[in-house]
Amino acid sequence: MIENQITERIIGCAIKVHQNLGPGLLESAYQECLFYELKKAGPKVQKEKPLPLIYEEVKLDCGYRMDLLVEDTIIVEIKSVETLNDIHLAQVLTYLKLNDSKIGLLINFNVLQLIKGVKRVINKYKN
Repeated sequence: MIENQITERIIGCAIKVHQNLGPGLLESAYQECLFYELKKAGPKVQKEKPLPLIYEEVKLDCGYRMDLLVEDTIIVEIKSVETLNDIHLAQVLTYLKLNDSKIGLLINFNVLQLIKGVKRVINKYKN
């Protein structure tokens, strides 16, 4: 599956979750439901995948975890906040760098229309 098809499928599943649950729940509820929907839809998906930090060639487990990793390439970071801000974007960019991934989705479920809460994030340093 190519990246655009994967992100399209993820967003479709997220919209389904949002239509069923609406805004206002905890991030963990949306994460579980989106994980379930993605598993039903078919792509390989991992939840709470550990993300080690490499510092001076030493692999350190600092407790970072990606909300979802789809097809070993797309990082999905789930939020349920009033407004996405720069620190949320920085988090996804850092995860992209640490995982050596190109594309991430930052999804805020605490909106009336989910499409307004979806941000596609590109690691411009990854080919």
